[in-house]
Amino acid sequence: MSAEEELQEVGVVEHYYVKIEVAIVYVTAPIFVGDKIRIKGSTTDFEQTIKSMEIEHKQVEKAKSGDAIGFKVEKRVREKDIVYKKVSI
Repeated sequence: MSAEEELQEVGVVEHYYVKIEVAIVYVTAPIFVGDKIRIKGSTTDFEQTIKSMEIEHKQVEKAKSGDAIGFKVEKRVREKDIVYKKVSI
């Protein structure tokens, strides 16, 4: 991570579907398709870009605080893992 970026908490993993590799995340701050995120937990720590996300099985470009979103993750995540968005400062 460069000096011009910081991590902003944007959500918490509520559920993970192993077979389809999808995380359900409770959103606490706005998040958009294309955002670079980092997911951290006691045994989880990786970065990826959100390529697409859904609310209630409908494709969306953005989510706001209070939404529950689903998106494909590149590695296994666990309930209560924290989702951070990389933001430029």
